[in-house]
Amino acid sequence: MARCGLQQDGRAGKGQPVTTSYSYAASFAVALSARPVAGVGRIWADGKLLRGAAGDWKTQTGFRLHHGSEDQAPDPLIASHEADAPAHRGIAYAVFEALQLADFGNRIPSLTFEVIGDATPPRAGDVMRALGDGAIVGAGPDDPVAGYAASGDSVAGAVAALATMTGAWMVPDGAATRIGRATGAPLVLDPDATLREARLPVEAVPAALSLSHYDPARDYQIGVQRALGTGGGWREEAIELPVALEAARARQVADDLIRERERSRRSRKAVLDATAIAIAPGTAVRSDGALWRVTRAAVEGWRVTLDLTPLGAGGALPPLPADPGRVAAARDQPIGATRVEIAELPPLDEAPVTEPRLAIFAAGEAPGWRHAAVTVSRDGGASWTAIGATAAPATLGRLTAALPAGGTAIEDRARVIELVLAHEGMTLASADAAAIDRGANLALIGDELIQFRDAVQVDATRWRLSGWWRGCRGTAAAAHPGGSRFVLIERGAAISLPLPGAQPGESVRVAAAGVGDGAQAAIASAAIDGRSCAPPPPVQLRAARAADGGLRLTWTRRSRLGWRWREGDDVPLGEEREGYRIAVADQAGTTIATRNSDGPQLVLSAAEVPAGAVTVAVRQQGTYALSSPAILNL
Repeated sequence: MARCGLQQDGRAGKGQPVTTSYSYAASFAVALSARPVAGVGRIWADGKLLRGAAGDWKTQTGFRLHHGSEDQAPDPLIASHEADAPAHRGIAYAVFEALQLADFGNRIPSLTFEVIGDATPPRAGDVMRALGDGAIVGAGPDDPVAGYAASGDSVAGAVAALATMTGAWMVPDGAATRIGRATGAPLVLDPDATLREARLPVEAVPAALSLSHYDPARDYQIGVQRALGTGGGWREEAIELPVALEAARARQVADDLIRERERSRRSRKAVLDATAIAIAPGTAVRSDGALWRVTRAAVEGWRVTLDLTPLGAGGALPPLPADPGRVAAARDQPIGATRVEIAELPPLDEAPVTEPRLAIFAAGEAPGWRHAAVTVSRDGGASWTAIGATAAPATLGRLTAALPAGGTAIEDRARVIELVLAHEGMTLASADAAAIDRGANLALIGDELIQFRDAVQVDATRWRLSGWWRGCRGTAAAAHPGGSRFVLIERGAAISLPLPGAQPGESVRVAAAGVGDGAQAAIASAAIDGRSCAPPPPVQLRAARAADGGLRLTWTRRSRLGWRWREGDDVPLGEEREGYRIAVADQAGTTIATRNSDGPQLVLSAAEVPAGAVTVAVRQQGTYALSSPAILNL
């Protein structure tokens, strides 16, 4: 076994201490069977599904199965670590290479395998003979065996459970053991034989019989079926049967066994002449119209004494209902490829942001996706830095149709928008006015933050949204084409990536690779414009011409803090000081005047604003960055 650890150093932000995280992986082999196998199905680790029925892995690992053939080669990983590594021919074993241990407390988990011994379920008789390796003979029962865990101190002990299930018995046959069954025409005893019958007390028969077995419907956890007797016994018998049985079949076996216990109260001794000397123990015979099995044969002089036990009479009981019970089985959901979205968002709470930062959202294209490893590049992909794992799966989707630009002053109750989420496991919910006021149903469409009131599911992945609030947190209520991204903003569904020293226009790339991605990671990129640490642009920009040809400008500032209305309070400044930068450009776009202002107004002289069309741009000066401009064309 090889075990390795990966150390990652990171810094949460400027001025923050360096943190070190460790991740561990292990490579090891597990012996599965002392005989060749056809394959392996599902695998559980600490009770959680590690490998699904489709062969998909829920945790990152390499895997090789050696089927146990007599010509199999040594495993390459073992051979690379051990000189003259054995091939373990005749033994089926699995090799895990670099199994990630984070999901299991950084330790090797307890593993359970669904081992497929043969392509089709074999006959019980064939299994018994194979376990005997020549010591067991006879065709044996035809009952199919879906799964069997053979164990015991002897061959007889290893096959005893199959004999119990099928009603067979083992009979000495020279140096071997023969499988006995009540098939074919039984030997009819001489009607003149002397018969003596005995009956055990009713207390010898159990009042109930509980049969434990491996239940496929319970992911091969132990299932129990209980059969009630018809006698007056008081004790309960428990039988452990290491066989994979459906609940209905296990109930039938339990009923057959308790009926056999009830029949076994009777026993019979038959005394015959020397012509019966060939009758051996294990032979099925008929006496007085009933079937019996010879359990002992004794020869005394010219007499043969046979001990008989009944084999059963009458037809089979009608099948009784059986239920495997409720089981909290691990959900076998496909992982799917990773989808990642990144955005520079304005502050979503009242905590001031002092440097640019990105929000990283990730999810999978199938419900089984849980997380992915994240790396970041700030040099166009030339180098990548690992920053850990994604947050909880986000709710991601795409618009099915274009969304035109809209207003931000009132709720849009007329427009309805449809979108398609990444998979059917993602859901949306409606919110009332109080929840909207508290920030519920905040989402990102393109680069615009919106809130919606009503969410109606159209089909498995399609949703219809209405009751919109556009341009939240100072974002622009711009037009968005069909296919634009939709990201539900939820606490815990994003990681925040500080970008110390980032300059406006700098491009950042983020790659996320999960279990279902193979070698192809999902990559997203974004250009930094400073909106995460800058105030929003001013609003209500107005201009009035003075009599002397000058221009009086007024506007209303906005803050990156205080978005929730507080009656009686003005909007907090959110910056160290209030300041604005005003630029005037002519029709050609050439800047002809630049001024600064400490308040939300400014008067420009006629010399600064010549006659003709001009464009005025006003930006608020934040502590860490300039806002986007408010534009007025005159």
